[in-house]
Amino acid sequence: MSVRSAAQLRAVGAIGEQAAAPGSELVARRRKQARRRQLNVIALRLLLAVAILGGWELGSRSGVIDKFFWSLPSDIGATLWRWVTEGTELGPLWDQVLTTLEETVGGFIVGSVLGVTFGVLLGRNRLLSDVLSPYIKAANAIPRVVVGALFAISLGLDIKSKIATAAVLVFFVVFFNAFQGVREVDRNLVANARILGADNRRLTTEIIIPSALSWIVASLHTSFGLALVGAVVGELFGATAGVGELIYSAKNNFDAAGVFAGMALLAAMALVAEALITALENRLIRWRPPVATETRI
Repeated sequence: MSVRSAAQLRAVGAIGEQAAAPGSELVARRRKQARRRQLNVIALRLLLAVAILGGWELGSRSGVIDKFFWSLPSDIGATLWRWVTEGTELGPLWDQVLTTLEETVGGFIVGSVLGVTFGVLLGRNRLLSDVLSPYIKAANAIPRVVVGALFAISLGLDIKSKIATAAVLVFFVVFFNAFQGVREVDRNLVANARILGADNRRLTTEIIIPSALSWIVASLHTSFGLALVGAVVGELFGATAGVGELIYSAKNNFDAAGVFAGMALLAAMALVAEALITALENRLIRWRPPVATETRI
């Protein structure tokens, strides 16, 4: 290699480094902005919580809010601390939380599996969906509280009735999303797969379900909360343990702090589940390109 060639190569390398520098600086600047925005969001969330709880506490202590019916945040915190350290009237707090979680997760899994199965099946079979459509709509119109009472009578007051109630609430949300997701699959993609020799099984597992996965996973965010509602409703019909039974017992004793403490436990469980479902979503559909107009709640 001549001296001139080496000089030219060094010049080209220097130009490349200069061109890459602004790009790396832009990436670093965007990461810094994202971190700053995340910190701002966390700070605003904490500020909002402090404002709500502080206003509630001051309103209750000044008499603007009737503390007999609405309690005080300090009393709610004291009730939670007593439950953690001394246990509840029904036993250790963690037993009540685990009981409700077991019912919720069981109903969530059963309802999600059935919802995805029937949603994909009816989405792929137009004749079957046309035949069953009025029955599904009629079943969806039945109030879930009535179904919970029916399960309490037929399945008893043990965990089976709670799981069944939670599964019913989850089923319809997942079913309609899976059904619509299958119907929204790109027909050109399906036609191309058939041309390449894909049979119905491979078409369903490799084209239909992955394409509908965004719809299905989106329904899971709402479904876990509904499963939690179903488990608590089942416990209100009759149970010996669970967060719902704690709330029911506090209601009978006119203990507003106990009712709100139970609600706080349910909210914490729902938030933890939401974080886990979000992590699952990011793992399952990480192939999805980022959406510039993405809306988050």
